[in-house]
Amino acid sequence: MGSQQRLLEVSRHQRIRRSRILQEAEGYLELGMPRYALKSLSRLGPTAEFGCQALYLWGDALQALGRYDEALKPLRRASKIAPDDIYVWVAMGWCYKRTGRIDLAIDSLENALILGPEEAIVRYNLACYLSLIGEKQRCLEHLSEAFALDPHYRDMVDHEPDFDPLRGDSDFQALTSLFA
Repeated sequence: MGSQQRLLEVSRHQRIRRSRILQEAEGYLELGMPRYALKSLSRLGPTAEFGCQALYLWGDALQALGRYDEALKPLRRASKIAPDDIYVWVAMGWCYKRTGRIDLAIDSLENALILGPEEAIVRYNLACYLSLIGEKQRCLEHLSEAFALDPHYRDMVDHEPDFDPLRGDSDFQALTSLFA
């Protein structure tokens, strides 16, 4: 086997290994085991070399551990590598909200909305964040769209504390009772 052929084989092996590690980390996250996901990701080498998927999984694992400030670092990097990844923007919004930066949470969701206006989760989360800052009309517009795109979001409203600022509002009550 020539040296170039050996290099190609090593490169192929590294890609397969990397792919398996990413799948493993994703599996751990699906099982609710974020510490194990982080341990898996650590086998990829220096985080400075992580690609978008690894960065997203790293941020997702930190988010699952409630380490929102830390999660924002890899998520921001992922958003620069793949600015068209809706789920990176949603995850950043989620973390920004939990760090008290509602303004940045809304910005993140508005970026996601541009990329995926048909994604109910984007509209629902944006409605949550707009409710928190008293943007009633925009909140109701996005909430109505979320319900139209995926009616199961209606079931979540009663238990969502983000809507507490509008819960007594007649327009909010009318919208949420329409879909009951």
